[in-house]
Amino acid sequence: MEIMLYIAALIAAVAFVVLVVYLAITLKATKSTLNDVSHTLQGLEKQMQGITTETTELLTKTNQLADDVNQKSTKLNGLFDGAKGIGETLKDFNDSLKQLSNSISQTSAQNQEKVSQAVKWGSAIMDLWNKKKK
Repeated sequence: MEIMLYIAALIAAVAFVVLVVYLAITLKATKSTLNDVSHTLQGLEKQMQGITTETTELLTKTNQLADDVNQKSTKLNGLFDGAKGIGETLKDFNDSLKQLSNSISQTSAQNQEKVSQAVKWGSAIMDLWNKKKK
């Protein structure tokens, strides 16, 4: 009976050794896998730093472009205001020309009879002068 106990202890010890060996192999494989994951994460971190740098540069350029567009827009607003002023001036000038034309037309209509009489008198005087010369 005692031999059985020794055999059982020996089997338990062998099983424990086998378990420890497989555990060691598994831990070694896990260590290798974790090292690979670590290297992959380091590479990923470097790539993320590069992306962050490029994103920062892109944002800076975008802000500069937005500022440039705002400045040019402000300059164009001044140009449009100037063009509006020129349009208003031309409108006022056209209105003045219309008033002047209307005034001339009215004056001409009012003095038409006087001009007609003056032309008749002038013609009559010229006829008399020509008759006297002959």
